[in-house]
Amino acid sequence: MSPLTSLADRLDRARRRVLWHRRPLAALACAGAAWAGIHAVAPPAPRTVAVWTAAHPMVSGTVLGASDLRRRSFSPGSVPEDRIGSPAQVVGRVLARPVGTGAVLAPTDVVSDHWLEGRPGTTAVPVRVTDAAVVPLLRVGDRVALVAADPQGHHAAELLATDATVLAVPKPVGDATGALPGRLVVVGVPTGVADTLADEATRRYLTVMWNR
Repeated sequence: MSPLTSLADRLDRARRRVLWHRRPLAALACAGAAWAGIHAVAPPAPRTVAVWTAAHPMVSGTVLGASDLRRRSFSPGSVPEDRIGSPAQVVGRVLARPVGTGAVLAPTDVVSDHWLEGRPGTTAVPVRVTDAAVVPLLRVGDRVALVAADPQGHHAAELLATDATVLAVPKPVGDATGALPGRLVVVGVPTGVADTLADEATRRYLTVMWNR
């Protein structure tokens, strides 16, 4: 075989190898172009808003910790404007109403410091008035007595606080926590009776009497 013929054979083999490798490369390029085309016309992912919510059901009076909060994504139009922007707004504060899992937390869901301004020696306590029909009669600033009563009449009524001030009347909400029936009211009472009142209010039928 002449050198010229040998060179031609080598060039022919090299050409065939190049052609063989070009086919899968061309297929890969076509697939990449198709993928890019699909993503170019696909709609963008919907925008979401990160919102702090309740990680689990909680009753009123709970002191909130970081583990009680969970960050979730919502569509921009599905969350209330009045919501907390940071856990620091509620962590360490007392929950003023019961909340269920996933409830969006708002600044008004915790006992506010301004409720106690000008009231030294007073503690804000969320209590559940068992007869919900009584609560709409209450107004912020009312001075009331809080009474634990026995609806069955087996035990005498017990006066729990003689001069409580109504600090807030939260709006009624759905309560999936299994708490007692009724509606919440936040009252200011002397610090010395706050613990007893908070404990009794979770276990007994509570009602109010207006003071003059």
